[in-house]
Amino acid sequence: MVKGKNSFEILRSRIVGAQDTLPKRLAEAAGYVLANPDEIALGTTASIAKAAQVQPSTLVRLAHHLGYEGFSDLQQVFRERLMARASSYEERLSRLEAKASPGTFDGTVMHGFIDAARNSVDKLSAQVTDAEFAKVVTVLARARTIYLIARRRSYPLAAHLAYAFGKLGIRAIMVGSTNGIDEEIADMAQADDAAFICSFAPYASDTVDLAVRLHDRGVPIVALTDSPLSPLAPLSKVWLEIAENDYAGFRSIAASMAIVSALPVAIAERRRHMQ
Repeated sequence: MVKGKNSFEILRSRIVGAQDTLPKRLAEAAGYVLANPDEIALGTTASIAKAAQVQPSTLVRLAHHLGYEGFSDLQQVFRERLMARASSYEERLSRLEAKASPGTFDGTVMHGFIDAARNSVDKLSAQVTDAEFAKVVTVLARARTIYLIARRRSYPLAAHLAYAFGKLGIRAIMVGSTNGIDEEIADMAQADDAAFICSFAPYASDTVDLAVRLHDRGVPIVALTDSPLSPLAPLSKVWLEIAENDYAGFRSIAASMAIVSALPVAIAERRRHMQ
């Protein structure tokens, strides 16, 4: 078993690298374990298999296929990840402070985040091609209304899109109600609308649920996510894969923000030529 702070990233890379060779049932199981890391860490083999709608033996075969001795060996990777995430922000800050020289903490943190943001943006051109971006623009430019869905770390991306679309006169609706009617809002979407959905591992379950709901209604989905095995990928008409850098466990959204800053302008220009 691979141990250490990078073990989950190594496992994720193994699954992404093996996706084309995995048998169908193993691929389904692999997609489930990556989409539900906390449940994998805390569940039993039987409960996980039931939730993933596979046999327990499938989970064991998946573990063997990925180079682990058994499912409990693979599960330990998720448990280590959960324990690492359990450390509070205060603990992270204490570790950062311990690494900085006296009187340099503020500058160290600032430059750490600047470097993480720069590295994320520098990789963006290799991650998202002009053709892929144009496909996203095409789907959203044709939409009567664009429904925006994002939670947690992804929320600022949708919030910026809502602001920019409003300024450019592009009709958009944020699906993020305070009174619990997100499903009802999503149910207003039609096939001539579109949804822009953002989620990164560990994927927000309510975001995925809304994506399934919209997909079942025939609403075209554009997704911003971080893996071919993201639960959003098979639901989307087109999706963009973006891997952000982090600093001391605090992950950047710089590359994603660059994309959502460009999108409204590109969509507005495309619509001018469609009229």
